[in-house]
Amino acid sequence: MSRIPFSESPELGIRRFFHYDDSDNCFYIETEQDMSPIIEANRDAYNNAPDRWGEWTRVASIPLSIYYDLKRKGIADDDEAMKRWLNDYDNRFFRTKSGAI
Repeated sequence: MSRIPFSESPELGIRRFFHYDDSDNCFYIETEQDMSPIIEANRDAYNNAPDRWGEWTRVASIPLSIYYDLKRKGIADDDEAMKRWLNDYDNRFFRTKSGAI
């Protein structure tokens, strides 16, 4: 199986690779994203967020690769599913504000 660089976006930390498997004659595109800058910025925003909530309060910052996966699964288009995802402890690194949504 081959892994060939397909595209790169350094400003977003995204790299895509083309894979081809001779054994079953299939190909797919792999996306990698360095999430550490986003997670660090989210941690700083979380620690410095005001206590009060208001309309249009920023509660999260999600990397594009994860956002597109949430879109593909239908979560990003479903308000209740998105709230559950954002409130899930496993996704806390994407939160920029404490509290339940």
